[in-house]
Amino acid sequence: MQGYITQLSVSDGGVPKLAVPSAAVTTEGLEGDRQDNLTYHGGPDRTVCLWSQDIIDQLHAEGHPITAGSAGENVTIRGLDWGAIAPGTQLSLGNDVVVEITDYAAPCRKNMRWFSDRKFGRMSQKQFPGQSRLYARVISPGTLQSGATVVLNQRK
Repeated sequence: MQGYITQLSVSDGGVPKLAVPSAAVTTEGLEGDRQDNLTYHGGPDRTVCLWSQDIIDQLHAEGHPITAGSAGENVTIRGLDWGAIAPGTQLSLGNDVVVEITDYAAPCRKNMRWFSDRKFGRMSQKQFPGQSRLYARVISPGTLQSGATVVLNQRK
């Protein structure tokens, strides 16, 4: 299964994260990215947050003013069966980077503004399986560019 990166996003903390054309990815995450609340974000098992451009497009079509990077994801991907990706799955991002999915990202109230009805639980894995953002650890660091391919490798 193969997709591609539609956007790479970073911020100095908080949301939205802003698009960058490329980024170095280390075991600590994307260069230039920082999280405000390390209790819920960041750390060795949450160094990268990923989300589906297809889901963002679906939410936008439903009338929600959400765009890539709005919800705090670092890597926005189109073309993968998002519901088939679960903790333990490994993804190859571009030529060098490999990440392993560690968990589903819980919805955050700071994302309430991206939902016309303010019901940010729409991003919840428990309420809407296969729709949430995903956290990952970096297995192999490298450099990423928007447009790079994404390959679903395996489930550990």
